[in-house]
Amino acid sequence: MKRVVHAACPHDCPDACGVLITIEEGRATRIQGDREHPVTRGFLCAKVAKYLDRVYSPGRVLYPMRRVGPKGPVAAAGNAGDGTPATPGFERISWDDALDEIGRRFRRIADDYGPEAILPYSYGGTLGALNGASMDRRFFHRLGASQLERSICSTAGEEGLKSVVGIKLGTEPEQFAQSRYIIAWGANIHGNNVHLWPFIEEARRKGAKLVVIDPYRTRTAKCSDWYLPINPGTDAALALGMMHVIINENLFDADYVSRYTVGFKELKERAQQYSPEKVAQWTGISADDIRKLAREYATQRPSVIRVNYGIQRSEGGGMAMRAVTMLPCLIGSWKEVGGGLQMSLSGSFGLNKASLEMPELMHKALGRPARTVNMVQLGSALNALTAPPVQALFVYNSNPAAVCPNHNEVVRGLMRPDLFTVVHEQFLTDTTDYADIVLPATTFFEHKDLQAAYGHYYLQMSNQAMEPLGECRSNVDLFRALAGRMGFEEDCFRETVDSMIDRALESPNPRLLGINRERLEREHRVRLNLGADSSEQDENSAAIAPFLPFAQGNFSTASGKAEFYSEALQRQGLDPVVGFTPPDESRNGSGSKTGFPLELLARKPDNHLNTSFANVPSVRKMEPSIGDLEMHPTDAKARGVRDGDRVRAFNSRGEIVLQARVDGAVSPGVVAAWLDWARFSPGGGNINVLTSEKLTDMGNAATFFSVCVEVELFRA
Repeated sequence: MKRVVHAACPHDCPDACGVLITIEEGRATRIQGDREHPVTRGFLCAKVAKYLDRVYSPGRVLYPMRRVGPKGPVAAAGNAGDGTPATPGFERISWDDALDEIGRRFRRIADDYGPEAILPYSYGGTLGALNGASMDRRFFHRLGASQLERSICSTAGEEGLKSVVGIKLGTEPEQFAQSRYIIAWGANIHGNNVHLWPFIEEARRKGAKLVVIDPYRTRTAKCSDWYLPINPGTDAALALGMMHVIINENLFDADYVSRYTVGFKELKERAQQYSPEKVAQWTGISADDIRKLAREYATQRPSVIRVNYGIQRSEGGGMAMRAVTMLPCLIGSWKEVGGGLQMSLSGSFGLNKASLEMPELMHKALGRPARTVNMVQLGSALNALTAPPVQALFVYNSNPAAVCPNHNEVVRGLMRPDLFTVVHEQFLTDTTDYADIVLPATTFFEHKDLQAAYGHYYLQMSNQAMEPLGECRSNVDLFRALAGRMGFEEDCFRETVDSMIDRALESPNPRLLGINRERLEREHRVRLNLGADSSEQDENSAAIAPFLPFAQGNFSTASGKAEFYSEALQRQGLDPVVGFTPPDESRNGSGSKTGFPLELLARKPDNHLNTSFANVPSVRKMEPSIGDLEMHPTDAKARGVRDGDRVRAFNSRGEIVLQARVDGAVSPGVVAAWLDWARFSPGGGNINVLTSEKLTDMGNAATFFSVCVEVELFRA
């Protein structure tokens, strides 16, 4: 029998595509986009189009395994013939044996050191509401384990955005088709937000202009009408330079500013300090181009900014996002269909996360909240002598041995013989190289979930299409079973998936009114009720009005207005208006003084998601630049480097050998390399050997783009 199952892609991407999976005799035979989805509209990105290669990869982990050899990278030795990747150092065990051993070790560690010596580590391997954060959180809360501050990716930008508008909302993707002036600011739309691209192309056919601001000549930059290369970490300065022009030339919307913002007087005074000439020295963009950009943005209406997380991965990332967020508030473009700004729309969904995660269980275990460990600083946490020291690490939905900054310190901690490490994974990754127990995980084909998005306003049901391969278990099933082994008797650990979905939808959020599990199962996707600013749409409504969240103010800040001056930031000891300070580790900071004069962009490949998909051969073939260090000809010539040479990139934290590509995709003084699995590098490390654990100004996020290095010819 052939059947088609409706699902949703849960990978860490704004698009959250509607997906159709064809099943024949229990096996998935086709994946395609759902043409009925109003945003993703029937096509898939190149990597997910090859998802069957991932599901049925011979490298899938299908059974629990226990380490019997030393920790550390080893060469894979093919396949055992029964679906188990045959890797030296592991033996196959049963689920009962695995759960018993984990339970026994956790109880012993809790008795000897306290439960906070156990640290969970997870992030965006799946963004499904249940398999991303539900039964796992309940388990670790009830255990009394240390809590993880999950800030490696987006929190600096989110805090910057919320410091102005109060909530993660913005322009819906459909409205980009009505825009006349589109700025992609640190956003490689064509590479990692591809379902927004057709709306932009529709706008361009009607005469819109696409401007790209990025330190790297991305796919999107190559397709733009105007590309402005900017020095890394200087985005706040550029936004302030634009504000200088907009305010001084009276291009701002005085009525909108007076009605719906606070702090304009202070912002006006601050902007005077950022003339285009001064800003040009920081950004590398000429004063004339800064004036032109500001004037076009303010007058060619409606204008919209798609800003992505690239701008917030520097030391001043939160302030950079705050500065950019002020621009549509200054010119009043929130009033217009096709105007405004989009970074993340996830604040609109408002699922009942507290009910899913049940943080109150911590009080039963400890009588207080557990300590918090920042995931960016995993290397320090594993090697620190704090009380209690981390004695057990449970990794799921992440690959920290590849994605964490300061890679060498992370690996040093993972190599500790006394650290008990469990990894729940679909494949043998850099992190499983250091695991004591490896547990097999399902793909989204093999479990049911509820799927929100951060790039559109549709909530989706992702149905289970097939039975799990081998003995794979979902995160929900794993932590339910582990709670049983630990003797946790609370009813919440026996809750079904459907009940948990119901619980997530039982929310005071008015945008979820009328949306329940039965409706999602029937319709597959439902647009949120986006309020009086758009339409009070129910399931019988045909027309969908554009959503203009801040057309009449209604900001979710303490003042109810867009805050050019933030008392909350002042209380935190931060600049209450906005400003720019060059990153300490940059050419404008201390980079050249410390002997590392080149700024490094530790980039993510267009066809991978962080490190997901990096091991799938059909996807890996689409990334021929993996292993390259891209250099500007000026920098290469000064170092005697020619295209194709082996070069050593290094700083005080580490070094990596790469192949020089001298092609002008970066500006002078900037080099770029790609994130990859360490096991695919001849030296066993990846670009994160060069990145640091330093945190951003807001949100305690990673500073992947505030990194200085030197490059020289490699001599073996």
